[in-house]
Amino acid sequence: MKAQRIVVALIAIALVAAGCGREGGSTETSAGGSSGQAASGNFGNLTGICRPGNAKSVSAQGVTATEIEVGMFSDIGFTKNPDYVDAAKVFTSWCNAAGGINGRKISANLRDTNLMEVRQRMLEACREDFFLVGGSAALDGLGVKDRLSCLLPEFPAQVTQTANTGSDLQLGAGSSLSETVNPYSGLYEWLTEEAYPDSLGAIGMINGDSPLTKVMGDKLTESFTASGAKVVYSDLYPAAGVSDWTPYAQAIKSNNVKGLIFLGDFRYLAKLEDILTSMNYKLDWIDANANAYNQTFLDGAKSSLGTQNNVADLNGTAALDAAATTPAIQQLKDLFEQYAPSSHITYQVLRAFQAWLLFAESATSCGDNLTRACVYNAARKETAWTGGGLQAPVDLSRPLVEQTRCFNVQQATPDGWKSADFKPNNGQFRCGFTPYKYTQDFGKPLTLADVGKSMSDLK
Repeated sequence: MKAQRIVVALIAIALVAAGCGREGGSTETSAGGSSGQAASGNFGNLTGICRPGNAKSVSAQGVTATEIEVGMFSDIGFTKNPDYVDAAKVFTSWCNAAGGINGRKISANLRDTNLMEVRQRMLEACREDFFLVGGSAALDGLGVKDRLSCLLPEFPAQVTQTANTGSDLQLGAGSSLSETVNPYSGLYEWLTEEAYPDSLGAIGMINGDSPLTKVMGDKLTESFTASGAKVVYSDLYPAAGVSDWTPYAQAIKSNNVKGLIFLGDFRYLAKLEDILTSMNYKLDWIDANANAYNQTFLDGAKSSLGTQNNVADLNGTAALDAAATTPAIQQLKDLFEQYAPSSHITYQVLRAFQAWLLFAESATSCGDNLTRACVYNAARKETAWTGGGLQAPVDLSRPLVEQTRCFNVQQATPDGWKSADFKPNNGQFRCGFTPYKYTQDFGKPLTLADVGKSMSDLK
């Protein structure tokens, strides 16, 4: 029974850290291309990032004159969530059809971490891969020491643990609650001070009962308290979930919670909302978070979407409903229709595709002499990286903690996820807020110095 409880708790950790979309999907990525006319290597406002060429050098591990082996981490064997695999398949198929990286085809090696096998997969990647791109693992902190020891750079889709978040040889990971600052400060300021000021003194929080997820609640509690907000209700639920969410719904109502943060599997949230709605209790807002930005949540919560106000902060990642004004979003939709027509575009897919674009843009600029140092340093020169239009500008030459922050809010409606009226000031984004810096010691990311290395060792 103890072993079973541990497994169930780990499932919850994986779902909180990396989200859980629809089940199914392939566990293999494709290095193939279109069978028709060669695709254009342009994406959004990026030109020629994939193209033919005459590469000849065997310039680094995982690089030959015809192929580049790139590793992609995923817990797919455990979660059955294919989002990162889907993104890799679509990107490599499109890029290779356009000529690859100066003629070299990209081969994506799926590193299925199966939740607990992060270190094993990292050691394999250290032996075989040129780079790590477009993936994520819930327990990613288990592999960062080995990654730095073998000088393996990564452009991940998401990061989840403090040891890996902002670690050396890593770029473009995006926002995470594992940062040393609260990347959702902009969202919560807008919710509690502008849109729903009555919620400032009535915040509620429900969190999964596991060490890795409870720290998220500790961070948000500190941040809210420092901003003058009041957390009137905070509770834990068993990581395996509960059969009846009625006691939690009753506690939310009795404490007059107006703004709720749910840290856990969004399918549990949908069940909780059904009970709240049946009790005729409507909150001002519920933070479903970006991992719920998918069709699965909409389907699960459909009976409550007309009553409860679910919001999700995409942290400056372009939303799917912006396709009419954002060519990169429309192009991504077209590519999925071509190469993975049965797959959905989720928040994880949006993050992963940006990572692949960053790799391709940087690698192509290196020409025939393709090395890790060249690709990593080329990416660091991007001072206004937008992934072709898939995100608000990010200065990759500066550490994650120093980035200018943007947010954009989506609302879950009966007609799908739609942009909220959050008063954007930079296209579809609202930029310029200052993220709260935690005063408690929640740990720090690993550096090359921690493993006896330096940037001069990167070749």
